[in-house]
Amino acid sequence: SRVDLVVHSLKDLPTSLPLGFTIGAVCKRENPLDAVVFHPKNCGKTLSLLPEKSVIGTSSLRRAAQLKKKFPHLEFRDIRGNLNTRLKKLDEKEDFSAVILAAAGLKRMGWENRIGQLLSPEDCLYAVGQGALAVEVRAKDQEILNMVSALHDTDTVLCCIAERAFMKRLEGGCSVPVAVNSVLKDGQLYLTGAVYSLDGSDSLKETMQTSVNYSQQNEDGPNDDVQHVGITARNVPAQAQDAAENLGVELASLLLSKGAKHILSVARQLNDAR
Repeated sequence: SRVDLVVHSLKDLPTSLPLGFTIGAVCKRENPLDAVVFHPKNCGKTLSLLPEKSVIGTSSLRRAAQLKKKFPHLEFRDIRGNLNTRLKKLDEKEDFSAVILAAAGLKRMGWENRIGQLLSPEDCLYAVGQGALAVEVRAKDQEILNMVSALHDTDTVLCCIAERAFMKRLEGGCSVPVAVNSVLKDGQLYLTGAVYSLDGSDSLKETMQTSVNYSQQNEDGPNDDVQHVGITARNVPAQAQDAAENLGVELASLLLSKGAKHILSVARQLNDAR
């Protein structure tokens, strides 16, 4: 059986897709922030109000690294499984005081009422592409590409191209703590990016901005199918996409010039040894 399109969480898609495939649409981003879901007995609390040595469940190195530093009185432990499984483990056992999950997933599943605390970017920068849905298609399938391109949300596309370019230049992946926050306002795209050691003690964080204020030009020929970090966005101005990608690359280069490679390689080695 032949499949024409596959819907993924953008955060799960590598920055380089297998040959012959592309992301033909990135839908309007749901809230990209991380959320805390508390054990019923801690209802109404926040992370800072939890008792000393409370155990927080998260399988994300990115979340653990940032929150360990911010909330040193808490302990962080791996929790695996899909959303249902994790919430079940939280509610039915006494192992965890809270778990950290993406707000977007909880909202999509209709469990927004379980969110006890939203973590602001000051508390916890989010994952590259978090909160956005991506439609993967065959790169040469003009008909399907044309059809799904109507789903593109310009602001989301530009933010996610910048975030993905940042990650790609750092050669970051799930095995190292890399985090971002992007804001598009008045034609300016602001990208904050950070890398962390596993315990959060060592980190680098910078913000850069660029103008993405370009209008769509009528470009002839096949150049409208240029991919930017795995995304083909026909109805988004090419110059704006270029600018977003360059922003991500420049920000990563800045962090690399300040020693990001060392932090990431130590984190990777430690994680591989776990």
